[in-house]
Amino acid sequence: MVAIYIGVMTGTSMDGVDFVAASFDPLTVHATLTLEFDPELRSELMALALPSDNEIDRMGKADVALAKMIGHGINQLIDTHQLDRSQIKAIGSHGQTIRHRPEHGFSLQIGDPNIITEITQIPVISDFRRRDLAAGGQGAPLVPAFHQALFQHDTIHRVILNLGGIANVSLLPAGDTQGVYGFDTGPANILMDAWCHRYTGQPYDEGGNWAAYGQPVRTLLNRLQNHDYFAKEPPKSTGREDFNLEWLDEQLADWRSDMEYDELEDLPENIQATLLKLTTRAIKKAIYRSPLDTGEVYVCGGGAYNSHLLEQLRWRLRKHNWTVQSTQALGISPTWVEATAFAWLAMRFMQQQSGNLPAVTGAAGFRVLGSVTCV
Repeated sequence: MVAIYIGVMTGTSMDGVDFVAASFDPLTVHATLTLEFDPELRSELMALALPSDNEIDRMGKADVALAKMIGHGINQLIDTHQLDRSQIKAIGSHGQTIRHRPEHGFSLQIGDPNIITEITQIPVISDFRRRDLAAGGQGAPLVPAFHQALFQHDTIHRVILNLGGIANVSLLPAGDTQGVYGFDTGPANILMDAWCHRYTGQPYDEGGNWAAYGQPVRTLLNRLQNHDYFAKEPPKSTGREDFNLEWLDEQLADWRSDMEYDELEDLPENIQATLLKLTTRAIKKAIYRSPLDTGEVYVCGGGAYNSHLLEQLRWRLRKHNWTVQSTQALGISPTWVEATAFAWLAMRFMQQQSGNLPAVTGAAGFRVLGSVTCV
């Protein structure tokens, strides 16, 4: 009987919850589902990502609401696709990160696994990050171990680039299982989506068309790149705490007051183009500073559908003939890679095998990640 694991992922973009039912060896995706957040819940989750009033009560309510959404979503996935519950061994639920502070030794995800187990009657593996943090790691990114297991090639260097709210890279040297590493490069959709929504009313810049209409502003780009995060050496990870619309507004205000600039530069589409260039430049720097000389870049996450961003990335990586395409070329839709990774991490927990890569997170060693909530 095939063992199936369900992965549940909500990311820094906070655009919804992805569900994947998968088995491994070989990877087979049996069912998928995406549920959009109720606007009120999404607004509260975004607010909780930054310090505010009455956080504990508000967090508790959001913890319950999100868990109920996840639990009922899993039942919907199972029922819609007529999955055999006896084959489902566990659920890997990442939860929603509302605060990631590895410099203080903690990362907080909500979405109560007890409620999910009660609704689904399936064991839930959750709280994946804190064991790595306890071992001195960043607790992120966790997907490189999955990327290594599924996508590493014997003779071709590969980079798996996840473009969610935050961009992260997994660098997979050909045939070298010890040389894998990765880290968060900086913002991806988190700033572009927020800026696009403010000025167009759309949740994201479809295809990057609005950014393509604008022109990057060099002086603003240089200011944004002065963020301390870009100067840090890996292991490193980041999130909405570092990169958010409030931070961007502060940078814009300083730029406007400090610089003598052409007012035509200060157009919303030019700011969007600058944010896109901020993302691609950080990715290029990460790849070119690695020991990998040339190879293949495979993109997953919502940003994989930003055709202008991918076009700009191809142009930036042309010097060493890197190819850039989505993970669809590897047999898995870019939409489902991260949720599948947490199904894989649930499997690793159930088998009591490590789920982190110390070279990526900085942890003292390999650790079994997660905690189980039993039926």
